[in-house]
This record gives sequence, C-alpha cells and structure tokens, in this order.
Amino acid sequence: MAKLLIVDDESDIREFARNFFKKRKIEVFVASGGRQALELISKEGPDLILLDVRMEEMTGIEVLRELRQSKPSVKVIMVSGVEDEETIKEANALGVVGYIHKPFILEELEKIVLAQLNN
Repeated sequence: MAKLLIVDDESDIREFARNFFKKRKIEVFVASGGRQALELISKEGPDLILLDVRMEEMTGIEVLRELRQSKPSVKVIMVSGVEDEETIKEANALGVVGYIHKPFILEELEKIVLAQLNN
C-alpha cells in the first residue's frame, strides 16, 4: 500500500486530505509542522509528501532542505495558498515533483498524487 504524508498546519486541511486519500486505499500520515513531519518521514518512510509552504515552526522549504540531506529521493509536492516565485524556484531547485495551490481542486489533487504514487 502506498504511503502518503500530509504536512499542513491547518487541521481541517490535514483531516480533509487524510479522509479523501484513505478512501482511495492509500496509507495516510499527517503532521502539523516540520519537526513532526521529519520524525514521521524517518519512522514511516512515505512514498510521497504533500508539504505546506507556510507553517509556523519551520517553513516547507526548511523541511525540504533537511529532508534532502537524509532522504534525497523521496517525492515531494509543495502546497501553498500564495503564489511566490522565489519559493517556487527554490522548491524546484530542491527537486519537488509538483506544486499544488490552495484551495484544492479535488480532481487535480487526486490526479497529481495518484500519478506520483503510481510512478
């Protein structure tokens, strides 16, 4: 079973996405911040991570930088409600496989996530 980690500081988004992907037979883990995400990545070894760009304790870019040191090949899709060209450039340089904007369009989210998990 594919493993998906959803990292977002908004609980309603985490729970909504968790339920959405569990119904699609994906094992889902959630984290509310960067430190918790890094612990779960180490422990659970997700196949794909949906990583929020803007969070309180650590930004998504900071999490991504740390992640690339320990698990350079894990697939990451950045999630953001704000268009920020500098962040997009940096995320791309760190090897993200995609970028999804909030609010989610479910069909788009499902298509992107399933495409990456089936790769």
